[in-house]
Amino acid sequence: MCGIVGLLGRQLAAPLLLEGLRRLEYRGYDSAGIATLERGRLDRRRAEGKIANLEAVLAARPLAGTVGIGHTRWATHGQPNETNAHPHIAEGVAVVHNGIIENFQELRDRLEAEGHRFDTETDTEVIPHLIGRYRRQGLDAVAAVAATLGELHGAYALALMTEDVPDCLVVARKGSPLAIGYGNGEMYVGSDAMALAPLTDRIQYLEEGDWAVIDFDGAVIRNEDGEVVERPIVRTAYSGALIGKGNHRHFMEKEIYEQPAVLGDTLTAFQVGQARLAIPDLPFDFATLQRLHVIGCGTASLAGLTAKYWFERLAALPVDWDIASEFRYREPPLIPGAGAIFISQSGETADTLAALRLVRQAGLATLALVNVPESSIAREAHGLLRTLAGPEIGVASTKAFTTQLASLACLALIAGEERGTLTPETVTRLLTALEAVPAQVLETLELAEPIRHIAEALKDVRDVLFIGRGTAFPIALEGALKLKELTYVHAEGYAAGELKHGPIALVDEHTPVIVVAPPDHVFEKTASNLQEVVARGGRVLLLSDAAGVNALERYVWRAITLPDVDPFTAPIVYSVPLQLLAYHVAVWRGTDVDQPRNLAKSVTVE
Repeated sequence: MCGIVGLLGRQLAAPLLLEGLRRLEYRGYDSAGIATLERGRLDRRRAEGKIANLEAVLAARPLAGTVGIGHTRWATHGQPNETNAHPHIAEGVAVVHNGIIENFQELRDRLEAEGHRFDTETDTEVIPHLIGRYRRQGLDAVAAVAATLGELHGAYALALMTEDVPDCLVVARKGSPLAIGYGNGEMYVGSDAMALAPLTDRIQYLEEGDWAVIDFDGAVIRNEDGEVVERPIVRTAYSGALIGKGNHRHFMEKEIYEQPAVLGDTLTAFQVGQARLAIPDLPFDFATLQRLHVIGCGTASLAGLTAKYWFERLAALPVDWDIASEFRYREPPLIPGAGAIFISQSGETADTLAALRLVRQAGLATLALVNVPESSIAREAHGLLRTLAGPEIGVASTKAFTTQLASLACLALIAGEERGTLTPETVTRLLTALEAVPAQVLETLELAEPIRHIAEALKDVRDVLFIGRGTAFPIALEGALKLKELTYVHAEGYAAGELKHGPIALVDEHTPVIVVAPPDHVFEKTASNLQEVVARGGRVLLLSDAAGVNALERYVWRAITLPDVDPFTAPIVYSVPLQLLAYHVAVWRGTDVDQPRNLAKSVTVE
């Protein structure tokens, strides 16, 4: 959500800021803007909608200046229009802000009572007014910013500049990520390394509560108590080449097709294919662990739900699965002897980060399963397990999800070994099944054309049901999530056995039912649920292997025949056709595949 870029440079700032904003489009946004500082004067350009609209504004009215800040806004307070777009300028201060100022109304009422006039509906606009107020009281610019930060309640990442202090940016973070980039005689600011990839690979991440004054000589960072602190400068692996689309039409399509490679990388890291799994440096001992909490949001939470089945079946380890946004508000009992896994692609998901902090405070060991090793969740957890998906730009997660599944499958096997619930023969069989996954995914990708034709037949539907049992249930949930977020079609996932407890009332000839039926121990049960749908005139799209399709084909509307897979690894392989289906329905419907409406890649506010 939202994106920040900033720079102190030697060349015109606006074109570089615009390029940085393009690299933040994946985060989700509805307006964009840039402000620069030239000879002590602030100027800005803003536009509603896509970056292309801002680019057109800049082409008609260029911005001078080598110092500037830019922003992509995902609306929280105030409509998504040009007036509410960032940067906001008041009192000689320009500011961009990610997050939410929870006490903005109280601050705004006080400032308005003192004679301040506001131009927008946003929470952000109180920030430059507060800074200006403190300046008139005699504080210098930096002291005024520090005083203002002390008044803000909520989550924020800020970058600002003032007319009377040239060649300087002030930045701050609390609950929302922010990074400083070091160039050759230039300095940069970005919401993440992705924005800064074309400019530098030397990144310094601010910690929670940090704020910094940046000039051409570097950055002076202070913590929440005002003490000067050092933060490490690290090298990021992101590059412009890694985050291009290549020959693909969309980032999502590219990322779907990268899955055989990144799954291979992930499994290689666990030494799958060798005699024994490599055990990562974990913050807890599976042999003595009494309980495991698995926590995430959205697609990451569904990877965690799949893992619940694996850990409980293979390792006899009780698992509490939670959606992060509900976890801390239900006040769960956190018992000593338990551990917790936090799953997030970005490692910055606000609800998941808050849940992690709650669990840490209770004294439990925490493990981060993330795709960005420099992220807040990665840094704050006791242990880190990185998915090796590489940069994922498409808002709808694909390769990050399947690499999360692969990592969790390996962890479940490790837990089964350490807890003595798996025989060596079973471990060997399951490792062999995992080793085959990249090739099976590659084989599944060859079904793209028939899936595209099925998608054409579904492009005008209004409602779709997805059902599955066992580990196919979370995959049905994920299939429904993909379809609804990409196509805006109403889609719901259900445990197949729950059909007769309510959802079967929705079944008719107009509502396709997608049945996820791998060759597992509940296949016959799923087949019975399929028959219940058919008996009520429902159109069934079946996903199964050749034997399953052969047994049920005469009853179904369409079938997708998948490779023969072990039931253990079926969730990974069966995710891929559902990704392809959602992608192609979206293309047929003409929706924005990489940046679906109202969605953000990294949800950094509650």
